[in-house]
Order: sequence, then C-alpha cells, then structure tokens
Amino acid sequence: MTSVLDLAPVVPVVVLEDAADAVPLARALVAGGLPAIEVTLRTPAALDAIRAVAAEVPDAVVGAGTVISPAQVADAVAAGARFLVSPGWTDALLDAMALSGVPFLPGVSTASEVVALLERGVTEMKFFPAEAAGGTSYLKSLGAPLPRARFCPTGGITLASAPSYLALANVGCVGGTWMLPPDALAAKDWSRVETLAREAAALRR
Repeated sequence: MTSVLDLAPVVPVVVLEDAADAVPLARALVAGGLPAIEVTLRTPAALDAIRAVAAEVPDAVVGAGTVISPAQVADAVAAGARFLVSPGWTDALLDAMALSGVPFLPGVSTASEVVALLERGVTEMKFFPAEAAGGTSYLKSLGAPLPRARFCPTGGITLASAPSYLALANVGCVGGTWMLPPDALAAKDWSRVETLAREAAALRR
C-alpha cells in the first residue's frame, strides 16, 4: 500500500457512536477526496464500523486510531483495518503493530520518542497532540536534526491551520475532525460532510 502519509493531505479522525453511520459517512469522505479514514477505537461501535467500511466501501482505506494495546491491534486488523494509529507507544505496542502486517503510525510528542522510533527502523509517525505539543514551530525544529522522520500531526488542527503544517518538509498529511462537525453527523447530513471533505482534499502539500 502507498504510505498512509501520501494518500491524501488530510486524514479524517472519526468517532462513531453508531456503526450504521459508518458506510454513508465513509462514502461521503471518499466522494470528497479523502480516502484514508481513521476510525478511533474510543466507542463500542468502532470495530463494527471498521468492519462495515472495509466490506462495503472499496475505495476507502479504513484504519483504526487510538490503538493502545496489542489486543486492540489484533482486533482492528481482524476487523479489516488497513492501517493503525496510536496516540503514543510502548515496546509491546510497537512490536504488535510491527507484526500486524499493516502500516502503522505510532504517536510521538518529544524528540526522544522520535529518536527511539528511528532506532527501531520506524520513520513514519503521528505527532500528537499537535497544537498542545508545540505545533508547527516544534515540528520545524525537529526537521533539521531528524530529517528521516515524517509526521502526520493530529490534535487541534483546523482548516485554517492545516496549510502551515502541510508546508513543512517533514509533514506528509494532517489528521483532523473539522470536516465532521457534530451537528452534521447528528443530522446525517452526508452531503455537507462531502463538501467539507472536498475543501480539505483541496489543501496543498
């Protein structure tokens, strides 16, 4: 598979309470030009949502987010997740993700964590929580001493701030939720989601 960082400029970070919403939501995001979709394992509906999207939306590249244990790695891949994203990492979690057979983005927020991953041969990472951890200035500072590391910053990023992240040489894409406003999801307004997704997909790296 193409690197997760290169599929689209923005990876929607999806929190679903009802798995029945997964397929129409994924279709709207794909139609808007955002094929990589991170479904977070924060709700009981998440694995069923991943299963449904994997089975019914062939143009979507569905992944699992908020993966924090080896058991969740196994469950997510069994459900059809094609990539894994964690907010942070431990040796046990990293080993499980490395053995999963799918691409993964372990979360980092410090230079030491980046160095430790590079030492393990991992060059693609999630930078989280992006805004709280120092934002674009922090990522830019990491670029010179650690040029091999590439990031998907996530956490507090908006349509307005995304371009400044995407302008950085060490950023492949950003994660965000702004194309998934809660009122649109509650109303099942998939056309609005598609419009917002198209706006996000038009951002330039």
